[in-house]
Amino acid sequence: MLWLKSLHIIFLVSWFAGLFYLPRLFVYHAMATDAIGIERFKVMERKLYYGIMAPSAVLTIVSGMWLWLGYGVTGDWLYAKLALVAILVAHHLWLGKLMRDFREDRNRHRDVFYRWINEIPALPVLVAIVLLVVFKPF
Repeated sequence: MLWLKSLHIIFLVSWFAGLFYLPRLFVYHAMATDAIGIERFKVMERKLYYGIMAPSAVLTIVSGMWLWLGYGVTGDWLYAKLALVAILVAHHLWLGKLMRDFREDRNRHRDVFYRWINEIPALPVLVAIVLLVVFKPF
């Protein structure tokens, strides 16, 4: 079980790296004015989203479900954690939509918008999940 927990944490860290970095790429992409730079950001965003974030998200969820169902990890705190994971999945999918808007040259937001979404949505969820797992308050 310790190996599985370790892998779950590794996958989570990788997923969150992408959740924090993709909006930062959006900041720079929104500021880019040259065609070469814009195309470069499209490639970087696509590789990050599909090459790192999506696989890490899937592996995080699968390993978490394995811990939950296979090893009997239980408690009311777990349901709060699952709700937060659902929020993360929604955030992940929303970032994917924003990425597709950039890819199709339909971005409607300025760099300031992406600066706000860079860490604010994901950071409190990360803190709450860690606190729930460590303290198991209920």
